[in-house]
Amino acid sequence: MQVENHKEEVPFSYYCEKFQAAEPEEMALRSGAKWDGKAFTLTLLGTEYAISHPEYTLTPDNAPLPLQTFLLRFLLEGKKGAVSTDYKTFREMPWGELYIQPFTGRVLTRAAFTFGTRIDKFRKAAEALGGLPLSHGDAGYEFELTDNYRLRLLVWEGDDEFPPNAQLLYTDNFVTGFSAEDRVVAGDLLIGAVKSKM
Repeated sequence: MQVENHKEEVPFSYYCEKFQAAEPEEMALRSGAKWDGKAFTLTLLGTEYAISHPEYTLTPDNAPLPLQTFLLRFLLEGKKGAVSTDYKTFREMPWGELYIQPFTGRVLTRAAFTFGTRIDKFRKAAEALGGLPLSHGDAGYEFELTDNYRLRLLVWEGDDEFPPNAQLLYTDNFVTGFSAEDRVVAGDLLIGAVKSKM
Protein backbone atom coordinates (compact mmCIF):
# COMPACT_ATOMS: atom_id res chain seq x y z
CA MET A 1 0.00 0.00 0.00
CA GLN A 2 1.34 3.41 -0.91
CA VAL A 3 1.07 5.81 2.01
CA GLU A 4 -0.44 9.08 0.84
CA ASN A 5 -0.55 10.93 4.16
CA HIS A 6 2.53 10.09 6.24
CA LYS A 7 1.52 12.41 9.08
CA GLU A 8 -1.64 10.38 9.77
CA GLU A 9 -1.15 6.93 8.21
CA VAL A 10 2.33 6.10 9.51
CA PRO A 11 1.42 6.64 13.22
CA PHE A 12 -1.88 4.80 12.68
CA SER A 13 -0.09 1.77 11.18
CA TYR A 14 2.46 1.81 14.01
CA TYR A 15 -0.23 1.78 16.73
CA CYS A 16 -2.24 -0.87 14.85
CA GLU A 17 0.77 -3.21 15.02
CA LYS A 18 1.28 -2.50 18.72
CA PHE A 19 -2.43 -3.03 19.37
CA GLN A 20 -2.45 -6.44 17.63
CA ALA A 21 0.44 -7.61 19.81
CA ALA A 22 -0.96 -6.22 23.09
CA GLU A 23 -2.75 -8.26 25.76
CA PRO A 24 -6.46 -7.36 25.64
CA GLU A 25 -7.18 -8.10 29.32
CA GLU A 26 -4.36 -5.77 30.40
CA MET A 27 -5.62 -2.99 28.11
CA ALA A 28 -9.18 -3.38 29.44
CA LEU A 29 -8.08 -3.38 33.08
CA ARG A 30 -5.82 -0.33 32.74
CA SER A 31 -8.00 1.78 30.43
CA GLY A 32 -11.42 0.80 31.79
CA ALA A 33 -12.65 -0.06 28.28
CA LYS A 34 -15.21 -2.86 28.11
CA TRP A 35 -13.84 -6.10 26.61
CA ASP A 36 -16.12 -8.98 25.61
CA GLY A 37 -13.44 -11.37 24.36
CA LYS A 38 -13.65 -10.13 20.76
CA ALA A 39 -13.90 -6.34 20.86
CA PHE A 40 -13.44 -3.33 23.10
CA THR A 41 -16.23 -0.81 23.53
CA LEU A 42 -15.35 2.84 24.15
CA THR A 43 -17.51 5.95 24.09
CA LEU A 44 -15.82 9.12 22.84
CA LEU A 45 -17.72 12.43 22.78
CA GLY A 46 -21.05 10.60 22.88
CA THR A 47 -20.32 8.12 20.08
CA GLU A 48 -19.82 4.45 20.97
CA TYR A 49 -17.02 2.67 19.12
CA ALA A 50 -16.40 -1.09 18.91
CA ILE A 51 -12.75 -2.00 18.32
CA SER A 52 -12.06 -5.64 17.46
CA HIS A 53 -8.87 -7.41 18.61
CA PRO A 54 -6.41 -8.76 17.56
CA GLU A 55 -7.41 -7.94 13.96
CA TYR A 56 -8.23 -4.23 14.13
CA THR A 57 -11.58 -3.04 12.81
CA LEU A 58 -13.58 -0.07 14.03
CA THR A 59 -17.36 0.27 14.09
CA PRO A 60 -18.65 2.72 12.98
CA ASP A 61 -15.93 2.69 10.32
CA ASN A 62 -16.18 6.30 9.12
CA ALA A 63 -14.00 7.82 11.86
CA PRO A 64 -11.03 9.90 10.62
CA LEU A 65 -7.55 8.47 11.15
CA PRO A 66 -6.54 10.92 13.93
CA LEU A 67 -9.55 9.78 15.97
CA GLN A 68 -8.75 6.11 15.31
CA THR A 69 -5.13 6.66 16.35
CA PHE A 70 -6.32 8.43 19.50
CA LEU A 71 -8.54 5.46 20.44
CA LEU A 72 -5.68 3.02 19.84
CA ARG A 73 -3.29 5.10 21.94
CA PHE A 74 -5.83 5.26 24.75
CA LEU A 75 -6.18 1.47 24.76
CA LEU A 76 -2.40 1.03 24.64
CA GLU A 77 -1.33 3.77 27.08
CA GLY A 78 -4.34 5.48 28.70
CA LYS A 79 -5.61 4.95 32.23
CA LYS A 80 -9.10 4.71 33.63
CA GLY A 81 -9.99 8.09 35.09
CA ALA A 82 -11.04 8.61 38.70
CA VAL A 83 -13.99 10.93 39.19
CA SER A 84 -12.74 14.54 39.29
CA THR A 85 -14.41 17.92 39.67
CA ASP A 86 -11.22 20.02 39.57
CA TYR A 87 -10.13 21.62 36.30
CA LYS A 88 -6.77 22.71 34.94
CA THR A 89 -5.59 24.64 31.92
CA PHE A 90 -3.32 22.85 29.47
CA ARG A 91 -0.34 24.88 30.67
CA GLU A 92 -0.88 23.80 34.30
CA MET A 93 -0.43 20.12 33.50
CA PRO A 94 2.90 18.24 33.08
CA TRP A 95 4.67 19.07 29.81
CA GLY A 96 2.08 21.78 29.18
CA GLU A 97 4.71 24.48 28.74
CA LEU A 98 6.60 22.38 26.19
CA TYR A 99 3.47 21.68 24.11
CA ILE A 100 1.81 25.09 24.57
CA GLN A 101 2.60 26.30 21.04
CA PRO A 102 0.94 23.37 19.17
CA PHE A 103 -1.90 23.43 21.71
CA THR A 104 -2.50 27.15 21.19
CA GLY A 105 -2.54 26.81 17.40
CA ARG A 106 -4.48 23.57 17.05
CA VAL A 107 -6.96 24.19 19.86
CA LEU A 108 -7.28 27.71 21.30
CA THR A 109 -6.80 29.79 18.14
CA ARG A 110 -8.87 27.36 16.07
CA ALA A 111 -11.71 27.39 18.64
CA ALA A 112 -11.61 31.19 18.97
CA PHE A 113 -11.93 31.86 15.25
CA THR A 114 -14.27 28.94 14.50
CA PHE A 115 -16.75 29.67 17.30
CA GLY A 116 -16.03 33.20 18.57
CA THR A 117 -17.38 34.73 15.36
CA ARG A 118 -20.55 32.56 15.45
CA ILE A 119 -21.57 32.29 19.10
CA ASP A 120 -25.21 31.35 18.44
CA LYS A 121 -24.20 28.56 16.04
CA PHE A 122 -21.62 27.40 18.57
CA ARG A 123 -24.29 27.16 21.28
CA LYS A 124 -26.60 25.10 19.07
CA ALA A 125 -23.77 22.81 17.92
CA ALA A 126 -22.43 22.30 21.46
CA GLU A 127 -25.90 21.37 22.72
CA ALA A 128 -26.42 19.02 19.75
CA LEU A 129 -23.21 17.25 20.82
CA GLY A 130 -24.55 16.89 24.37
CA GLY A 131 -22.62 19.76 25.94
CA LEU A 132 -23.81 21.09 29.30
CA PRO A 133 -24.06 24.92 29.37
CA LEU A 134 -21.76 26.84 31.72
CA SER A 135 -21.94 30.41 33.00
CA HIS A 136 -18.34 31.17 31.94
CA GLY A 137 -17.28 33.04 28.81
CA ASP A 138 -19.74 34.48 26.30
CA ALA A 139 -20.62 30.82 25.75
CA GLY A 140 -19.22 27.80 27.55
CA TYR A 141 -20.00 24.09 27.56
CA GLU A 142 -18.81 20.98 29.36
CA PHE A 143 -18.35 17.72 27.46
CA GLU A 144 -17.47 14.17 28.45
CA LEU A 145 -14.55 13.02 26.31
CA THR A 146 -14.76 9.47 27.70
CA ASP A 147 -15.58 7.95 31.11
CA ASN A 148 -14.78 10.51 33.86
CA TYR A 149 -12.64 12.67 31.54
CA ARG A 150 -14.40 16.00 31.00
CA LEU A 151 -13.54 19.11 29.00
CA ARG A 152 -14.84 22.68 29.33
CA LEU A 153 -14.75 24.78 26.19
CA LEU A 154 -15.19 28.53 26.81
CA VAL A 155 -15.55 31.07 24.00
CA TRP A 156 -15.52 34.88 23.98
CA GLU A 157 -16.90 36.81 21.04
CA GLY A 158 -14.62 39.21 19.21
CA ASP A 159 -15.38 42.92 18.71
CA ASP A 160 -13.78 45.99 17.13
CA GLU A 161 -11.09 46.16 19.81
CA PHE A 162 -10.38 42.52 20.67
CA PRO A 163 -10.22 39.33 18.58
CA PRO A 164 -12.32 36.32 19.62
CA ASN A 165 -10.82 34.19 22.35
CA ALA A 166 -11.18 30.67 23.73
CA GLN A 167 -10.03 28.52 26.64
CA LEU A 168 -10.13 24.76 27.17
CA LEU A 169 -10.11 23.28 30.67
CA TYR A 170 -9.44 19.63 31.53
CA THR A 171 -10.45 17.65 34.60
CA ASP A 172 -7.25 17.16 36.56
CA ASN A 173 -7.35 13.37 36.04
CA PHE A 174 -5.99 14.04 32.50
CA VAL A 175 -2.61 14.51 34.21
CA THR A 176 -2.29 10.75 34.79
CA GLY A 177 -4.61 9.45 32.05
CA PHE A 178 -3.23 11.10 28.92
CA SER A 179 0.11 12.28 27.58
CA ALA A 180 0.50 15.97 26.73
CA GLU A 181 0.34 15.09 23.02
CA ASP A 182 -2.96 13.27 23.51
CA ARG A 183 -4.35 16.18 25.53
CA VAL A 184 -3.73 18.37 22.45
CA VAL A 185 -5.44 15.78 20.24
CA ALA A 186 -8.40 15.58 22.67
CA GLY A 187 -8.96 19.33 22.25
CA ASP A 188 -8.57 19.07 18.49
CA LEU A 189 -11.12 16.23 18.33
CA LEU A 190 -13.60 18.16 20.48
CA ILE A 191 -13.44 21.21 18.21
CA GLY A 192 -13.91 19.01 15.15
CA ALA A 193 -16.90 17.28 16.75
CA VAL A 194 -18.60 20.58 17.66
CA LYS A 195 -17.82 22.04 14.23
CA SER A 196 -19.42 19.00 12.57
CA LYS A 197 -22.74 19.95 14.22
CA MET A 198 -22.72 23.54 12.89
